Amino acid sequence: MRPHHIAFVLLIDMLWAFNIVAIKESVAAMPPLLAVALRYGVILAVCAVHIRIIPGRMLLVLATGLVTGVLQFGLGAYSYHVTNNLSALAIAGQLGVPLSLLFAILIDGERIAWKRSAGIILAIAGVVLLLVDPRIVDERFGILLTAGASACWAAGNLLFRRLSGIPVLTLYGWQALVSLPLLLLISWFIEPGGMAGLSSVPLSSFVWVVYSAVGASLIGHAGMSWLVQRYPVTVITPLTLPTPLLAVAVVVMVYGTPITPMMLAGGVITLIGVAIITLRTAHKRVDKEA
Repeated sequence: MRPHHIAFVLLIDMLWAFNIVAIKESVAAMPPLLAVALRYGVILAVCAVHIRIIPGRMLLVLATGLVTGVLQFGLGAYSYHVTNNLSALAIAGQLGVPLSLLFAILIDGERIAWKRSAGIILAIAGVVLLLVDPRIVDERFGILLTAGASACWAAGNLLFRRLSGIPVLTLYGWQALVSLPLLLLISWFIEPGGMAGLSSVPLSSFVWVVYSAVGASLIGHAGMSWLVQRYPVTVITPLTLPTPLLAVAVVVMVYGTPITPMMLAGGVITLIGVAIITLRTAHKRVDKEA
Protein backbone atom coordinates (compact mmCIF):
# COMPACT_ATOMS: atom_id res chain seq x y z
CA MET A 1 0.00 0.00 0.00
CA ARG A 2 1.36 3.41 -0.96
CA PRO A 3 2.49 5.58 1.96
CA HIS A 4 0.20 8.49 1.04
CA HIS A 5 -2.79 6.11 0.97
CA ILE A 6 -1.86 4.82 4.44
CA ALA A 7 -1.70 8.44 5.57
CA PHE A 8 -5.15 9.01 4.02
CA VAL A 9 -6.65 6.11 6.00
CA LEU A 10 -5.13 7.46 9.21
CA LEU A 11 -6.52 10.90 8.35
CA ILE A 12 -9.98 9.35 8.00
CA ASP A 13 -9.56 7.64 11.38
CA MET A 14 -8.81 11.03 12.92
CA LEU A 15 -11.69 12.74 11.12
CA TRP A 16 -14.09 10.13 12.48
CA ALA A 17 -12.58 10.32 15.99
CA PHE A 18 -12.89 14.12 16.20
CA ASN A 19 -16.42 13.94 14.82
CA ILE A 20 -17.58 12.91 18.28
CA VAL A 21 -16.61 16.42 19.45
CA ALA A 22 -18.19 18.02 16.38
CA ILE A 23 -21.54 16.34 17.04
CA LYS A 24 -21.52 17.15 20.76
CA GLU A 25 -20.66 20.81 20.17
CA SER A 26 -23.33 21.23 17.51
CA VAL A 27 -26.15 19.60 19.52
CA ALA A 28 -25.12 21.61 22.57
CA ALA A 29 -25.69 24.85 20.65
CA MET A 30 -28.87 23.94 18.76
CA PRO A 31 -31.64 21.32 18.83
CA PRO A 32 -30.24 17.91 17.79
CA LEU A 33 -32.58 17.18 14.88
CA LEU A 34 -32.04 20.67 13.51
CA ALA A 35 -28.28 20.15 13.74
CA VAL A 36 -28.60 16.95 11.70
CA ALA A 37 -30.82 18.73 9.17
CA LEU A 38 -28.17 21.43 8.71
CA ARG A 39 -25.56 18.72 8.24
CA TYR A 40 -27.63 17.22 5.45
CA GLY A 41 -28.12 20.66 3.97
CA VAL A 42 -24.34 20.88 3.51
CA ILE A 43 -24.19 17.36 2.07
CA LEU A 44 -27.02 18.13 -0.35
CA ALA A 45 -25.25 21.29 -1.53
CA VAL A 46 -22.13 19.25 -2.33
CA CYS A 47 -23.85 16.20 -3.82
CA ALA A 48 -26.78 17.79 -5.66
CA VAL A 49 -25.04 17.58 -9.06
CA HIS A 50 -24.59 13.83 -8.59
CA ILE A 51 -28.28 13.05 -7.95
CA ARG A 52 -29.90 11.03 -10.72
CA ILE A 53 -32.76 8.57 -11.07
CA ILE A 54 -31.74 4.93 -10.56
CA PRO A 55 -34.19 2.89 -12.68
CA GLY A 56 -35.77 -0.01 -10.85
CA ARG A 57 -34.09 0.77 -7.53
CA MET A 58 -35.49 4.11 -6.44
CA LEU A 59 -37.70 2.66 -3.70
CA LEU A 60 -34.66 0.96 -2.19
CA VAL A 61 -32.60 4.15 -2.54
CA LEU A 62 -35.24 6.19 -0.72
CA ALA A 63 -35.65 3.56 2.02
CA THR A 64 -31.89 3.51 2.51
CA GLY A 65 -31.85 7.29 2.83
CA LEU A 66 -34.60 7.16 5.45
CA VAL A 67 -32.93 4.47 7.57
CA THR A 68 -29.34 5.72 7.35
CA GLY A 69 -30.28 9.39 7.43
CA VAL A 70 -33.32 10.39 9.48
CA LEU A 71 -33.37 7.38 11.82
CA GLN A 72 -29.66 6.69 12.29
CA PHE A 73 -28.45 10.26 12.65
CA GLY A 74 -31.59 11.43 14.45
CA LEU A 75 -31.13 8.82 17.17
CA GLY A 76 -27.40 9.45 17.22
CA ALA A 77 -27.80 13.20 17.65
CA TYR A 78 -30.21 12.76 20.54
CA SER A 79 -27.82 10.32 22.23
CA TYR A 80 -25.13 13.02 22.20
CA HIS A 81 -27.66 15.58 23.40
CA VAL A 82 -28.53 13.61 26.56
CA THR A 83 -25.09 12.15 27.34
CA ASN A 84 -22.14 13.69 29.17
CA ASN A 85 -19.68 10.79 29.17
CA LEU A 86 -19.06 10.52 25.44
CA SER A 87 -16.50 7.74 25.89
CA ALA A 88 -19.41 5.41 26.64
CA LEU A 89 -21.02 6.39 23.31
CA ALA A 90 -17.76 5.83 21.44
CA ILE A 91 -17.73 2.27 22.76
CA ALA A 92 -21.47 1.62 22.34
CA GLY A 93 -21.27 2.86 18.75
CA GLN A 94 -19.22 -0.22 17.90
CA LEU A 95 -22.40 -2.30 18.21
CA GLY A 96 -23.00 -1.61 14.52
CA VAL A 97 -20.38 -4.19 13.55
CA PRO A 98 -21.88 -7.25 15.36
CA LEU A 99 -25.42 -6.13 14.51
CA SER A 100 -24.51 -5.94 10.82
CA LEU A 101 -23.38 -9.54 10.96
CA LEU A 102 -26.45 -10.61 12.93
CA PHE A 103 -28.75 -8.98 10.37
CA ALA A 104 -26.84 -10.67 7.56
CA ILE A 105 -27.40 -14.03 9.27
CA LEU A 106 -31.09 -13.44 9.91
CA ILE A 107 -32.02 -11.77 6.62
CA ASP A 108 -29.49 -12.94 4.05
CA GLY A 109 -28.89 -16.39 5.57
CA GLU A 110 -25.13 -15.82 5.88
CA ARG A 111 -23.32 -18.66 7.62
CA ILE A 112 -20.52 -17.93 10.08
CA ALA A 113 -17.96 -20.01 11.97
CA TRP A 114 -17.36 -20.01 15.70
CA LYS A 115 -14.75 -17.24 15.60
CA ARG A 116 -17.13 -14.58 14.31
CA SER A 117 -19.86 -15.93 16.63
CA ALA A 118 -17.50 -15.38 19.55
CA GLY A 119 -16.79 -11.88 18.24
CA ILE A 120 -20.52 -11.05 18.25
CA ILE A 121 -20.91 -12.29 21.83
CA LEU A 122 -17.87 -10.34 23.05
CA ALA A 123 -18.88 -7.10 21.32
CA ILE A 124 -22.39 -7.17 22.76
CA ALA A 125 -21.21 -8.28 26.21
CA GLY A 126 -18.84 -5.32 26.39
CA VAL A 127 -21.67 -2.84 25.75
CA VAL A 128 -23.88 -4.62 28.31
CA LEU A 129 -21.15 -3.94 30.88
CA LEU A 130 -21.59 -0.23 30.20
CA LEU A 131 -25.31 -0.50 30.94
CA VAL A 132 -24.72 -2.08 34.35
CA ASP A 133 -21.87 0.23 35.35
CA PRO A 134 -23.25 2.08 38.43
CA ARG A 135 -20.86 5.01 37.87
CA ILE A 136 -22.43 5.92 34.53
CA VAL A 137 -26.01 4.94 35.31
CA ASP A 138 -27.24 8.35 34.15
CA GLU A 139 -25.89 7.65 30.67
CA ARG A 140 -28.01 4.53 30.04
CA PHE A 141 -30.60 6.34 27.93
CA GLY A 142 -27.91 7.80 25.71
CA ILE A 143 -26.24 4.40 25.35
CA LEU A 144 -29.56 2.84 24.34
CA LEU A 145 -30.14 5.61 21.78
CA THR A 146 -26.67 4.94 20.36
CA ALA A 147 -27.52 1.24 20.21
CA GLY A 148 -30.62 2.14 18.19
CA ALA A 149 -28.54 4.29 15.85
CA SER A 150 -26.08 1.40 15.48
CA ALA A 151 -28.96 -0.92 14.56
CA CYS A 152 -30.01 1.55 11.84
CA TRP A 153 -26.41 1.69 10.59
CA ALA A 154 -26.33 -2.11 10.47
CA ALA A 155 -29.65 -2.26 8.59
CA GLY A 156 -28.30 0.39 6.23
CA ASN A 157 -25.31 -1.81 5.46
CA LEU A 158 -27.64 -4.53 4.19
CA LEU A 159 -29.49 -1.99 2.06
CA PHE A 160 -26.24 -0.55 0.67
CA ARG A 161 -25.19 -4.05 -0.40
CA ARG A 162 -28.23 -4.13 -2.67
CA LEU A 163 -27.22 -0.81 -4.20
CA SER A 164 -23.77 -1.82 -5.42
CA GLY A 165 -22.64 -0.08 -8.57
CA ILE A 166 -24.26 3.25 -7.68
CA PRO A 167 -21.73 6.08 -7.08
CA VAL A 168 -21.28 6.98 -3.42
CA LEU A 169 -21.98 10.68 -3.97
CA THR A 170 -25.23 9.79 -5.74
CA LEU A 171 -26.36 7.77 -2.72
CA TYR A 172 -25.32 10.54 -0.34
CA GLY A 173 -27.22 13.04 -2.47
CA TRP A 174 -30.42 11.01 -2.26
CA GLN A 175 -29.86 10.40 1.45
CA ALA A 176 -29.67 14.16 2.00
CA LEU A 177 -32.65 14.84 -0.26
CA VAL A 178 -34.77 12.37 1.73
CA SER A 179 -33.50 13.37 5.17
CA LEU A 180 -33.42 17.16 4.98
CA PRO A 181 -37.16 17.90 4.59
CA LEU A 182 -38.21 15.17 7.04
CA LEU A 183 -35.77 16.33 9.70
CA LEU A 184 -36.84 19.95 9.28
CA LEU A 185 -40.50 18.95 9.56
CA ILE A 186 -39.98 16.82 12.67
CA SER A 187 -37.78 19.50 14.23
CA TRP A 188 -40.48 22.10 13.59
CA PHE A 189 -42.95 20.09 15.67
CA ILE A 190 -40.81 18.69 18.51
CA GLU A 191 -38.11 21.36 18.74
CA PRO A 192 -40.20 24.56 18.80
CA GLY A 193 -38.23 27.74 18.42
CA GLY A 194 -35.18 25.91 17.16
CA MET A 195 -35.06 27.52 13.74
CA ALA A 196 -35.80 30.98 15.15
CA GLY A 197 -32.94 30.52 17.61
CA LEU A 198 -30.34 29.84 14.92
CA SER A 199 -29.55 33.56 14.73
CA SER A 200 -28.08 33.41 18.24
CA VAL A 201 -25.99 30.27 17.62
CA PRO A 202 -22.25 31.03 17.53
CA LEU A 203 -20.43 30.65 14.22
CA SER A 204 -18.18 27.95 15.67
CA SER A 205 -21.19 25.63 16.05
CA PHE A 206 -21.97 25.93 12.34
CA VAL A 207 -18.32 25.16 11.61
CA TRP A 208 -18.71 21.90 13.56
CA VAL A 209 -21.78 21.03 11.48
CA VAL A 210 -19.80 21.58 8.28
CA TYR A 211 -16.98 19.46 9.72
CA SER A 212 -19.37 16.55 10.31
CA ALA A 213 -20.85 16.85 6.82
CA VAL A 214 -17.64 17.30 4.84
CA GLY A 215 -14.99 15.74 7.04
CA ALA A 216 -16.74 12.72 8.56
CA SER A 217 -19.33 11.96 5.87
CA LEU A 218 -17.96 13.03 2.50
CA ILE A 219 -14.19 12.77 2.96
CA GLY A 220 -14.37 9.93 5.49
CA HIS A 221 -16.96 7.57 4.04
CA ALA A 222 -16.51 8.43 0.37
CA GLY A 223 -12.74 8.27 0.78
CA MET A 224 -12.95 4.85 2.41
CA SER A 225 -15.11 3.58 -0.46
CA TRP A 226 -12.49 4.89 -2.91
CA LEU A 227 -9.69 3.08 -1.06
CA VAL A 228 -11.61 -0.21 -0.84
CA GLN A 229 -11.95 -0.14 -4.64
CA ARG A 230 -8.15 -0.06 -4.94
CA TYR A 231 -6.88 -2.32 -2.15
CA PRO A 232 -8.01 -5.63 -0.60
CA VAL A 233 -10.31 -5.22 2.38
CA THR A 234 -7.79 -7.20 4.46
CA VAL A 235 -5.39 -4.29 3.98
CA ILE A 236 -7.83 -1.42 4.56
CA THR A 237 -10.06 -2.77 7.34
CA PRO A 238 -7.40 -3.28 10.07
CA LEU A 239 -6.29 0.33 9.61
CA THR A 240 -9.73 1.55 10.72
CA LEU A 241 -9.73 -0.35 14.01
CA PRO A 242 -7.92 2.44 15.96
CA THR A 243 -10.87 4.82 15.37
CA PRO A 244 -12.82 4.06 18.60
CA LEU A 245 -9.62 4.19 20.65
CA LEU A 246 -8.77 7.55 19.11
CA ALA A 247 -12.33 8.74 19.77
CA VAL A 248 -12.08 7.86 23.47
CA ALA A 249 -8.67 9.58 23.68
CA VAL A 250 -10.09 12.71 22.02
CA VAL A 251 -13.07 12.79 24.40
CA VAL A 252 -10.86 12.45 27.48
CA MET A 253 -8.50 15.12 26.14
CA VAL A 254 -11.23 17.63 25.21
CA TYR A 255 -13.83 17.07 27.94
CA GLY A 256 -11.86 15.33 30.69
CA THR A 257 -14.59 12.73 31.17
CA PRO A 258 -13.61 9.85 33.45
CA ILE A 259 -13.16 6.26 32.32
CA THR A 260 -14.43 3.86 34.98
CA PRO A 261 -12.93 0.38 35.49
CA MET A 262 -16.12 -1.27 34.16
CA MET A 263 -16.13 1.08 31.17
CA LEU A 264 -12.51 0.19 30.44
CA ALA A 265 -13.28 -3.53 30.71
CA GLY A 266 -16.37 -3.18 28.54
CA GLY A 267 -14.45 -1.17 25.97
CA VAL A 268 -11.64 -3.72 25.75
CA ILE A 269 -14.10 -6.63 25.42
CA THR A 270 -16.15 -4.81 22.78
CA LEU A 271 -13.11 -3.84 20.71
CA ILE A 272 -11.74 -7.40 20.83
CA GLY A 273 -15.09 -8.66 19.54
CA VAL A 274 -15.23 -6.00 16.82
CA ALA A 275 -11.65 -6.77 15.78
CA ILE A 276 -12.43 -10.48 15.46
CA ILE A 277 -15.53 -9.82 13.36
CA THR A 278 -13.84 -7.20 11.18
CA LEU A 279 -10.70 -9.18 10.43
CA ARG A 280 -12.47 -12.51 9.88
CA THR A 281 -15.09 -10.87 7.62
CA ALA A 282 -12.37 -9.17 5.58
CA HIS A 283 -10.56 -12.47 5.03
CA LYS A 284 -13.84 -14.16 4.12
CA ARG A 285 -14.53 -11.57 1.41
CA VAL A 286 -11.06 -12.00 -0.06
CA ASP A 287 -11.48 -15.79 -0.10
CA LYS A 288 -14.76 -15.38 -2.04
CA GLU A 289 -13.11 -13.08 -4.58
CA ALA A 290 -10.07 -15.33 -5.06
